[in-house]
Amino acid sequence: MAQYPPDHNDNVREQSFISHLVELRERLLRSLLCVLIIFLALFYFANDLYSLIAAPLLKHLSVNSTMIATGVAAPFITPVKLTFFLSLLIAMPYILYQAWAFIAPGLYENERRFALPLLISSIVLFYTGIAFAFFVVFPLLFAFLTTTAPAGVTVMTDISRYLDFVLQIFFAFGLAFEVPVVTILLVWSGFTSVESLRQNRPYIIVTAFVIGMLLTPPDVLSQILLALPIWCLFELGLFFSRKFIRQQGNTKNTIYADEK
Repeated sequence: MAQYPPDHNDNVREQSFISHLVELRERLLRSLLCVLIIFLALFYFANDLYSLIAAPLLKHLSVNSTMIATGVAAPFITPVKLTFFLSLLIAMPYILYQAWAFIAPGLYENERRFALPLLISSIVLFYTGIAFAFFVVFPLLFAFLTTTAPAGVTVMTDISRYLDFVLQIFFAFGLAFEVPVVTILLVWSGFTSVESLRQNRPYIIVTAFVIGMLLTPPDVLSQILLALPIWCLFELGLFFSRKFIRQQGNTKNTIYADEK
């Protein structure tokens, strides 16, 4: 057996740590480059993209109403800000792929088989939440808000404030639609059980409405439109958690039988 100096293992660990840092840097640079390429491709259409995102509100404004820019640089900065966030959103699957490629070699085979579908599902659910907010929530919300203005008040929204509002709603609904994945992870990790979640369903429903209150602007409609999907998605996560636990139990029984 080969004899190594006392510090051989330390050198090996140091080299492995450095190689991991180099790999991490390369994957971060690839992710940043992807975002930059998409941003440059979309930059020319920045104003058109803002017009698209503003359409749900403009559709419900009166004939004499319009959007305004109160900041000197807002007409330029606001569409560019939207383009950056949109570029980040489009590049998210590639960014998550780079993160997966970095951590996957350190996972066991069964962990990879479990984590990869959840990763893909989380991406799809996040995009679904944003689409739900844009196509379902915005038309209902803006139709309600524009009709509640007092008599003599003309609704004229600042473009920067509107973008902040839209991004807040997008983030809230994208995050809320991750509830099934979170539920499955909590059950799989042993932090809780399906029976415990079922018994605490009333508290979870109340928590869904509290989350809707915290993540959305201070209006009742958007809070309800967020809380109800959270509740439904929790039930969906509970269903798949029961199915996953059943399959996991069958797999363990098969392995135990094979060992016998």
